[in-house]
Order: sequence, then structure tokens, then C-alpha cells
Amino acid sequence: MSTPDGDLGWQLGTLLGRWRAAVEHALADVPSGPRGWHVLAAVVDGAPPTQAALAGRLGIDRTVMTYLVDKLVGCGLVERQPDPADRRVRRIAPTAAGRAAHADLAARVTAAEDAVLAALDPADRSALRLLLARVTGAPAHGEDVCRVVGAV
Repeated sequence: MSTPDGDLGWQLGTLLGRWRAAVEHALADVPSGPRGWHVLAAVVDGAPPTQAALAGRLGIDRTVMTYLVDKLVGCGLVERQPDPADRRVRRIAPTAAGRAAHADLAARVTAAEDAVLAALDPADRSALRLLLARVTGAPAHGEDVCRVVGAV
């Protein structure tokens, strides 16, 4: 039987638990927490997606996505805009407040992650991230990253 300090499962589980607690605290005032954060981040990056495309990209059920977007709209972080090519289609675009909130939240998440990895110097943090990315690969298209993190 290995000791906890040599058990990869224990190490990864402990790291994930610490990360989850720190990030959930950093995102405590975001509608729907980490899932709302992922939606906001996806909307801020690039051209405004349709709600259906956003659901597919993030791997979130379309009905759930409707509720998530409704909450973000209600807080003034995103808005539904008619698609100029097809006015029946709505695109989800960040508001100025949404862009400002995204910048603030990104800084909070970075600070939370830095606190979790405080035992490592910046070079080791970068190396850890690189190694983890190599081992895990990118999320599959349509994979709900929030569900993956929450299921562990």
C-alpha cells in the first residue's frame, strides 16, 4: 500500500478539491457559479455565438443553457441580439458590464489558482500546467467541463 504522498489519485484528488474550493469562492457572486463563468468567458471570446452553438461548444443541455443565459441577461452581463443574417436567431453578446466582470473574474480565478499552487514557484506552475495539458489533452467538443470537474 502506498502512502498518500506517493499516490497519484490522492494527489490529484487533493489538488482538485483545493482548486474547486478556491475557484468556487472566487466565483461566488457569479450567477450559476463556475458554469456561469464558463458561459460568460465563451461569450467574451470571439464573435457572439448563437445560444445553440454555445450549448454545443460547452456541452451544456440546451434547456439548461437557456436558464444560464437568462440569469446572465438578468444581471446585465450578456444580451440576446438578433442575428443580422436571420432575425429569428439570437446571438449571445457580452455587455460592457459583462466584459468588465469577465476581466475581474479572470483575475480572481488566476489569484485563486496561484494560491492553490503557492508551494510552486512560477516556473514550476507553468511546468505543471504544461504537463497536465499533455496528459489530459483538450476537452472533447461538447464536453461539459464543469460536469467533468464536478464529477470527480
